Amino acid sequence: MSEASHGRTVRGILGVAVSALMGTAVMGQTPQPFPRPNTAPPPTPSAPAPQAPPPAQPVARPAVPAADPGAPTEGALGFPIYPAAKFIASYEAGRAQRYHIFGATAPFADLVTYYRTVLEERGDRVFEEPPTHMFEVGRFREETMAFPPGVTIKDWTSGGSAGYPNPKPGAQPARFPTIIMIVPVPPPAPNQR
Repeated sequence: MSEASHGRTVRGILGVAVSALMGTAVMGQTPQPFPRPNTAPPPTPSAPAPQAPPPAQPVARPAVPAADPGAPTEGALGFPIYPAAKFIASYEAGRAQRYHIFGATAPFADLVTYYRTVLEERGDRVFEEPPTHMFEVGRFREETMAFPPGVTIKDWTSGGSAGYPNPKPGAQPARFPTIIMIVPVPPPAPNQR
């Protein structure tokens, strides 16, 4: 089997696995993030100092999305995160890899264009229905990796779906039209140099 043929076969198999994993996340219970070692619990706020009574009219505050303290950073991922994307969850992928799911309200085509530009990669449309586009960045090593490092974009409104349900109760948006899965390059094994 040629290397190019093997690469297409691996991408096809991985694409099916990615779709199955992303679909399973919606159908099953919402998993809780894994605890991180050496992480201190968030500080408990102290009792507020007594203040004057609030004004009669409520003060309007601009809507600023709160940053998720458990969300991975671009630096930790080694990949850019779409600016308006919201962190959903991280999962153990096996072989010392994790994958990170983000939801976006931007259309699928806009996200594909964004990642084509920032990654300077064309990527591959691995499924037409539901539309799924993969950007493999880095070399996939079957013996040490569960997934190829990169970014996968999936359209969750395909086929009339309302989108990927937001696992945070009462959070907005209630559903994400597009999902971004980021798989960072795993750290080198201790015996590799």
